[in-house]
Amino acid sequence: MPNIVEHPDRPYVGVRRTITMTTFSEVADRIGELVGWLAQRGIAPAGAPFLRYDSIDMAADRLVVEAGVPIVEPVTGEGDIFAAHLPAGRYATVTHHGHPDQLAGVVEALLKWAAERDLAWDMSEKDGAEHWGCRLELYRTDPRVELDPSKWDIDLEFRLA
Repeated sequence: MPNIVEHPDRPYVGVRRTITMTTFSEVADRIGELVGWLAQRGIAPAGAPFLRYDSIDMAADRLVVEAGVPIVEPVTGEGDIFAAHLPAGRYATVTHHGHPDQLAGVVEALLKWAAERDLAWDMSEKDGAEHWGCRLELYRTDPRVELDPSKWDIDLEFRLA
């Protein structure tokens, strides 16, 4: 069952790519690199790595997505690795236990749940694309420990307006 949580401003390091539904690995596969980059600097992650959806245009099969790792204190990025903050605010959240391929139905249910409660998203639409203030998939299961994606835990967190 979804609920609403309040989050403070959260620093992270990330990379951003413009992708299609079939080229998701170009951004998702960078999470391990980000964790390694932090480890080389003696910085521990401050939570689950995530994918952040900045822009979604399903009709054009064009998404702007970030892979990110939260950290305690802000740092300076390097190369295409940047430092930023997830914005503070109220987030609608739900946990999915299962394969990431099943997330479309979970997203649909979360959007419906919010609509039934007249909750507005931190999102705008322009030229057929959704532009999100903060829409996250947090991967709480370490794929190095649990190899079976059908046993993963993934939190969705969508910022409310």
